[in-house]
Amino acid sequence: MADKIKKTSMRNTYGDILVRLGAMYKNIVVLDADLAKSTQTIRFGKTYHDRFFDMGISEQDMMSTAAGLAASGMSVFVSTFAMFAAGRPWEQIRNSICYPNLPVKIVATHGGLSVGPDGPTHQACEDLAIMRVLPNMKIIVPADSVETERIIEFLATYYESPVYLRLARMNTPLVFNNDYKFEFGKGIKIKEGKDLTIISTGITLFNVLKSYDILTQIGIFPEVIHMPTIKPIDQQMIIESVKKTGRIITIEEHSIIGGLGGAVAEVLSENYPAYLVRLGIKDMFAESGEPDELFEKYGLSENHIIEAAKNIVKNNIKIK
Repeated sequence: MADKIKKTSMRNTYGDILVRLGAMYKNIVVLDADLAKSTQTIRFGKTYHDRFFDMGISEQDMMSTAAGLAASGMSVFVSTFAMFAAGRPWEQIRNSICYPNLPVKIVATHGGLSVGPDGPTHQACEDLAIMRVLPNMKIIVPADSVETERIIEFLATYYESPVYLRLARMNTPLVFNNDYKFEFGKGIKIKEGKDLTIISTGITLFNVLKSYDILTQIGIFPEVIHMPTIKPIDQQMIIESVKKTGRIITIEEHSIIGGLGGAVAEVLSENYPAYLVRLGIKDMFAESGEPDELFEKYGLSENHIIEAAKNIVKNNIKIK
């Protein structure tokens, strides 16, 4: 883990790594939908004019074009805001990308509640659920810029299936150092524990780590798992951990319906029933505000993680 708290931009990292990979892999092409300055794909466009296509405000056309390019052997990265990447072109993603199983990399920025002041019209808190239901689609949600870089490097040569990668809008704390290695489909055990398991995805990992420090001071020792790949999810790690701790908290800046919490619930119900608390957006639209204020109001802060952990441990809540 990083020794000092430093905030960096996933979007800037994405833009920079695309430029570097573009020199290495001549088949990389990048498409955007009139938001290249915000997604930072503009950096690739300025360097590789003939391999960058700004499709304008036409996300459906962009996904269909991406499908054609992927079918011709190109390594295709498609970007826009998560609300527009998952919502507007869902039919084209389903029928033109997922049905023929084409390896289009949909890199959606501005995902989740942390979009903040842009409000509920732009806070994509349903995107993981509607992407997860699509056959062949894989889903990845990094925790910081270091992990983002490793994932983009992996995706540059990944041709097995479509991928939905969700990035945050705001600058986020670094939790990993340069030794970090990304393994597709694998969870990461950050802390060993015995009293409960806390599983997070994306930028909520930072709040989990803050809560871990406080919980251990009061005698509660959670096992902390970071789950960057939501689909396919690491079932083995979940089952092995819950067999030891007996109870799980999941946390995500997404609806508790259909995202990380839903995926973990499915694993538990089919393999090893255990007590589960899902922290996330409770089937509602949020409101405009600063990210930290919204995390506090809607139950995603370290305070909520601590209270949930204290409650299930104090009351010894388990499925017998």
